[in-house]
Amino acid sequence: MTTLSRPPVDPSAPKPARRTILRNWLLVGLQDSKGAHQGPGGVPTAQEKKHTWWQVMCLTGVDYFSTLGYQPAIAALAAGVISPLATLVLVAITLLGALPVYRRVAGESHRGEGSIAMLERLMPRWGGKLFVLVLLGFAATDFMITMTLSAADATAHLVQNPVAPGWLQGQNVPVTLILLALLGAVFLRGFKEAIGVAVVIVGLYLGLNVVVVAASLWEVLSHPLAVDNWWQAISTSHGNPLLAVGFALLVFPKLALGLSGFETGVAVMPQIKGHADDTEEYPAGRIQGARKLLTTAALIMSTFLIVSSFTTVVLIPEQEFQPGGQANGRALAFLAHEHLGVGFGTVYDISTIAILWFAGASAMAGLLNLVPRYLPRYGMAPGWARAVRPLVLVFTLIGFLITWLFDADVDAQGGAYATGVLVLMTSAAVAVTLSARRQRQRKRTVGFGVIAVVFIYTTVANIIERPEGIRIASIFILGIIVISLLSRARRSFELHATHVHLDRQALEFMSDELEGPLRIVAHEPLRLSAEAYRQKLESAIEVSHLPLDYRALFLEVIVDDSSDFETELEVRGITRHGYRILEVHGPVVPNTIASVLLHIRDVTGLMPHIYFRWTEGNPLTNLLRFLAFGEGEIAPVTREVLREAEPDVTRRPWVHVG
Repeated sequence: MTTLSRPPVDPSAPKPARRTILRNWLLVGLQDSKGAHQGPGGVPTAQEKKHTWWQVMCLTGVDYFSTLGYQPAIAALAAGVISPLATLVLVAITLLGALPVYRRVAGESHRGEGSIAMLERLMPRWGGKLFVLVLLGFAATDFMITMTLSAADATAHLVQNPVAPGWLQGQNVPVTLILLALLGAVFLRGFKEAIGVAVVIVGLYLGLNVVVVAASLWEVLSHPLAVDNWWQAISTSHGNPLLAVGFALLVFPKLALGLSGFETGVAVMPQIKGHADDTEEYPAGRIQGARKLLTTAALIMSTFLIVSSFTTVVLIPEQEFQPGGQANGRALAFLAHEHLGVGFGTVYDISTIAILWFAGASAMAGLLNLVPRYLPRYGMAPGWARAVRPLVLVFTLIGFLITWLFDADVDAQGGAYATGVLVLMTSAAVAVTLSARRQRQRKRTVGFGVIAVVFIYTTVANIIERPEGIRIASIFILGIIVISLLSRARRSFELHATHVHLDRQALEFMSDELEGPLRIVAHEPLRLSAEAYRQKLESAIEVSHLPLDYRALFLEVIVDDSSDFETELEVRGITRHGYRILEVHGPVVPNTIASVLLHIRDVTGLMPHIYFRWTEGNPLTNLLRFLAFGEGEIAPVTREVLREAEPDVTRRPWVHVG
């Protein structure tokens, strides 16, 4: 006997239009309000397999470890012969600053929200929303430049490989665009088993780097004259060793790319397998695993950075680091070819290209987590922003534009990348400082405060040194804010409630009406005296021709935070001065009233009628008050929200105004 997994298709049924098929394909998963997806940062369901911390470390490592592909060359170009000293400063900031900060972030945002969510909780209302939008602009800068810079550096490794065909020379932009297009195609198709792929790529890449670094160290030890020449160059150019150390501290901000990966490490926390007794409120096993992940990744990366910065600056001529040089953006690859042969160097290039390309996948997943998590919930993105595929197309097109503007140049994008990374790390340091202060942990407050000051200095120094970074970030920030505010205005007439609940008393108030209609009088909760209720009832009876024996049922909306968009509504039935009142807290008065009326209709089967007074004042001013503060022109906006939500006029609650 054969069974079918789905009902047979009716051959007589008309085929859907191509536009409908395309729309359904693009918006698959739209019902998922959190934008979950099969990607490196996707949040797995309870039934999905989770992984050990070291496997997830490989997932975040495709972003963090991939910086070895270009970090030593950037350090040598920025700091010259003292790049090893500047790298030591970078490692100290990593282990003593970034690592403690993000270990605490992991404990306070175990769902993968990161430091942005911590600051969001500390800064409510419109100020907090705008601050989050600014941080999202820097995060978008970080992740988008990660994609384009990594793809550009992968192209550099491909084009400069000795066995690469000659026609690839000078074709960096087209090749980078192809890599970005392939990245977008992967996410359009669906991204499964990301962790398994990451483990293979990171394992191969780190193993090859161990060979390259070991061979380079052996080469340095075999030629002590090279070390003497390097030390002589430091002495000649900087004289006093203390001056060299001071200069290393000054140029450290240029090396900030080596701090990339901590925010991603927190974002992938939901993928970590915890303990059997973990709770969603405090998954101790997941947090412990995340801290092991962050610590191990930082130690591995710090070791590679110290050794590679030393061997590259000692063994590679200075002119090779300059634009057009063989080591520009690919110092370790240069050493692999130089000391281990073309065959091994080509294998190393392939592994580097793979991890750099996959670093773009990690960055894409970070964007796909951030945008659906915040903007739709704020009402600051179209409804389709919850779906993965339209966002992938948008981010891929932006990546094309950035690549074209920067001519696929790794060095030209370094400032913007460092700015995004440093601002996010600064926000994390500030967030944990405020958290420690709120919990009255004096020593930790001071310690994290010092770290925050260091990151603030580093960020400001990087912006002064490379202002193009803040310019690019400003474009992202301005774009996000403008699009968000326009989207918020456009979506202002939608229902905001994600859930409506009537308590027992509220249901009892409506149980007296067996046949309907169910008459409800809207009332402002600012006037709570017995006289105010009496006047409102008399006015409604006189103007709206309600029965003289009408037993009043009032509906009051208390506006808590008008900047919120998606909310859960709890309707309480209370009695005040002998009058029955339905009280509900919401961000916007008209939309909240509309949501409550539709829910009452569905629960009771009775048609609600709502009675308003006209709002005094200029209509334009009232509209602006509605957009900003959730109040203003209540009656007509309520009617418009109901019209948008319920196309069938016979099922639409009635709005009366007098």
